[in-house]
Amino acid sequence: MRKTLFLLALSLSAAPAFAQQFITRTARVRFFSETPFENIEAINNETAALLNAGDGALQLIVPIKSFKFEKALMEEHFNEDYLESDKFPKAEFNGRIENMGRVNLHKDGSYPVTAVGKLTIHGETRDVKTPGIIIVKGGAPVAEASFVVRCADYGVKIPSVVSQKIAQEIKVSLSAPMSLR
Repeated sequence: MRKTLFLLALSLSAAPAFAQQFITRTARVRFFSETPFENIEAINNETAALLNAGDGALQLIVPIKSFKFEKALMEEHFNEDYLESDKFPKAEFNGRIENMGRVNLHKDGSYPVTAVGKLTIHGETRDVKTPGIIIVKGGAPVAEASFVVRCADYGVKIPSVVSQKIAQEIKVSLSAPMSLR
C-alpha cells in the first residue's frame, strides 16, 4: 500500500512537468490611437507567445520594431521618439491565466479567462489584470484579449506639440493562435 501511495504521489508531483505547452511566433498585436485629429494604427505579426496548459503560465514577447504603420514617418517617430526601440527593443508580459482549469483543450469552444501578471513596456513594469478568451478548435488554442495602455504609466512622453494627435490611452488587441510545442 505504501509503495502504491508513493508512486501515486510521485506521478502527481511530476504531472506539471508533462503539461502541454503551446507556442506561436506569429501572434498579432494591434494598437490604435484615436483622436479627433488623427487615428494611428500599427500591427505586429511577430509576437511570440508561450502557454503552459497545466498551470496557465503565459509569456508574450513583442518586438517593438516589428510594428508596421501606414506611414513610414509615424513608424520612425514611434521607434525613435516614443518607444525608443533601440534602448527598449521589446515589450513583455509574464503571468498566467487565472482560470486555466476551466478551459477544456479537448473540446472546441470559447472559454472566458482572466490573465494576470506583469506587463513591461519602455522599461517600466506594471501589474495588470485583463479579461480575455481562449478559443479552442481541434485541440489548438487561440488566446485573444483587448485592453488599454496608458502612455504615462510606462514613461512614454508625448510632446505637447503633438499631444492632440496622439491619444494618452492606446487600445491594444491580441490574437495568438498557438500550436503544440
